[in-house]
Amino acid sequence: MAEGLAKKLLGDSIAIESAGSAPSKVNPFAVTVMEEIGIDISKQYSKSYDELIPKFIVSLDYVITLCAEEVCPRMVSRAKKLHWPLPDPAGKSGSDEEQLGRFRDTRNALIDRIKAFAKEAAFRVS
Repeated sequence: MAEGLAKKLLGDSIAIESAGSAPSKVNPFAVTVMEEIGIDISKQYSKSYDELIPKFIVSLDYVITLCAEEVCPRMVSRAKKLHWPLPDPAGKSGSDEEQLGRFRDTRNALIDRIKAFAKEAAFRVS
């Protein structure tokens, strides 16, 4: 969700990639809550840090980690590191509506954080 939101809010002028410590397929609840706000992440896939292109890693200005309960990947980079500890919305069971609610909460928290980051870093937000 973070990659899709950042690409939508920050635009094409910034290279944005996401990677995780335990990549898996994109959660269908994430796809649903992103579709609710007009962002299609159905073609995105979960990547590990090792899949990122070395040239991309070397050129990074920022690395933003979102992990709260899980292990955060350690990235060797001169980039400024920011940590936004958000709970994994897929980390708990419940009814479909409860799970969608957790994904919406995470989506909305990410929107707020990305907008605040953009303002602080002087990026234009769409």
